[in-house]
Amino acid sequence: MEATDAGSKQSVIVRNKATIELHVHPGADVGARHRVLAKWYRVQLRELLGPLMEKWQKRLGVEVSSFGIKRMKTKWGTCNTEARRVWINLELAKKSSDCLEYVVLHELVHLLVRHHDDAFIALMDKHMPRWRSELNGSPLAHEIWRE
Repeated sequence: MEATDAGSKQSVIVRNKATIELHVHPGADVGARHRVLAKWYRVQLRELLGPLMEKWQKRLGVEVSSFGIKRMKTKWGTCNTEARRVWINLELAKKSSDCLEYVVLHELVHLLVRHHDDAFIALMDKHMPRWRSELNGSPLAHEIWRE
């Protein structure tokens, strides 16, 4: 899996599903490295997110006006029920597809049930019985960069 930033010769290559190679301009600082990698993660996440949003909107009988990806410090996702807009944390690109699916379902269920009450829990249990174990205890992010 390779993604190249057109015209800039910067790329991210995944080798053997175990190693990520980050290719940047000589002398690129940590900030530039972060931006190239974040852009790559955003592309990867968007490819997964569209089909999951479509799948769960159909199953739940709900429709969002829009959805997007952004970096959040304290949440995996958020749903504005009035605007019918869902945001997914960019950090989910680093988690399993099961975790992403859980967050998508969780946020879309909020379009039916606003609070985390018994009705919310019942819908989550119905559609994803193992939902409680998906992200509990997982840190949002941890990154160490070496020069």
